[in-house]
Amino acid sequence: MAMPTRYRDRLSDRSEGKLVVTIDTDEQCLLIYPLPEWEDIERKLDALPSFNAQARRVQRLLMGHATDVDMDSHGRILLPPPLRQYANLNKHTVLIGQGKKFELWDEAVWTERRDNWLAQDTVGEGELPAELQSLSL
Repeated sequence: MAMPTRYRDRLSDRSEGKLVVTIDTDEQCLLIYPLPEWEDIERKLDALPSFNAQARRVQRLLMGHATDVDMDSHGRILLPPPLRQYANLNKHTVLIGQGKKFELWDEAVWTERRDNWLAQDTVGEGELPAELQSLSL
């Protein structure tokens, strides 16, 4: 997979082209982190309580699937087959920027999920987390 040109320099500067790819535990997509961002996530995962079943599940899935990849001089990364299979990645993919990480989706799956999200009623004000209630876009 080739990273878009507009991100290559920043990824090279920020992480020397070193990335970590893992699965999303809620959706059928992959998460791509610059190495320094992943190291922060890994520290937080390590700090989760080991006797909590949900915490252990997330640790096992995210850390267990985490794979180091290097961006080559042309901005390409090689995605391991098990990760490609998890996300059902075929020829057409969609890379979605999510702040400090990317999500990589099969185009058909992304289109279906996006259309479902757009078709849902707007979330009621009482259902939003407190952090989002004061957000102005």
